[in-house]
Amino acid sequence: MGRQGNSSPRKTASGSRGGSGASGKTSAAVYRRRRLFVGVALLVAVALGLGGFAVAGAFNGKQASSTDGATEPASAPNAAPSENQAGTPTPAPTPSCNQNLVTVSASTDKAAYGPDENPLLSLKVTNGGPMPCEVNIGTSQMEYLITSGADRIFSSRDCQAKSEDLVKTIAPGASETANMPWPRNRTLEGCSLIEAKPGAGGAYYIFTAKLGSKASPKAVFQLN
Repeated sequence: MGRQGNSSPRKTASGSRGGSGASGKTSAAVYRRRRLFVGVALLVAVALGLGGFAVAGAFNGKQASSTDGATEPASAPNAAPSENQAGTPTPAPTPSCNQNLVTVSASTDKAAYGPDENPLLSLKVTNGGPMPCEVNIGTSQMEYLITSGADRIFSSRDCQAKSEDLVKTIAPGASETANMPWPRNRTLEGCSLIEAKPGAGGAYYIFTAKLGSKASPKAVFQLN
């Protein structure tokens, strides 16, 4: 009976109400040990649960599955929930930086495209300063503009479905790149219907990437 009670504390605890047990001293000591074990196990379970919640709340989207976060719950049981909340350091604000040192560049994946190939347009933002910079790289700031001489061929803003902000901290010398395939179509402001398409046959086009008030140098490509 003693071994069965050690392997299943709950069954023994409920059974002790209805049956006559062994000696009083042995039964009381075993019962106290079982209660102590259950109490410790419950505290550990609660502490692990709080640690997992804190880690899950710290990440959003794809970062929720980050392997970096998997190691953090191990430190959670060492501190009470109130200590965790009070001891969490407030993130230091990103130092102000010289926005004039943030540059925008435009590029295409090829210099010339065949009749069945669509250009891939790339907008690249680089922090050329000596300290981190916060930059809004959301669709509210971006524009992919294609022209041919004085002819405005395409703008990503003409038929843009959403306009959202996305502020990111870019480290010194680091870059953020956003790619967009262009289906070789024309657009008009307000997304008015237009059936005309850009010419081919070796015609040259200019791609300019814009981010807020910043514009990139021109990137030239050819459509065959």
